[in-house]
Amino acid sequence: MADPDTARNTGGILRLLAHLPLVAAILFGSLTLAAAGMLNIDKATGLAIKGYDPVAYFADGKAIEGDPAITAEHDGALYRFASVAHRDTFAADPEKYAPQFGGFCAYGIAKGVKAGVEPDKFTIVDGRLYLNYNASVQETWRGDIPGYLAKARENWQQLSAD
Repeated sequence: MADPDTARNTGGILRLLAHLPLVAAILFGSLTLAAAGMLNIDKATGLAIKGYDPVAYFADGKAIEGDPAITAEHDGALYRFASVAHRDTFAADPEKYAPQFGGFCAYGIAKGVKAGVEPDKFTIVDGRLYLNYNASVQETWRGDIPGYLAKARENWQQLSAD
């Protein structure tokens, strides 16, 4: 029979290992950082959310790549949309649809770092879009969204100034 302390420690180690890609990216600087510092955008193109349609997360409940021919700019970021209707919806209220924390990983912000995201790893909470680094990080994030959101909000003011 397994020792309960060993099982508990093994679980903790496995959770830690699941986040190693995020830790490695932070340590070795391979994270996508916004040219403006506050936005997770492609430095060369200004493209936000890797070209995914921000309205689709709300309207369709999933990540959908935007059409390069249907775009809008907001706060220095270029957004793509799957349809003209989505673009017009965004233009009417961009703050409602733009990802929180500048499009950086919400869990990363809670931990004090600006981390890149996988556009299909998202959560909508209280009508706001939050993106995550990968599936493992998303699972952790979803385990305590209120706690991580509180910490992320605390950290964002300092991180967005960096």
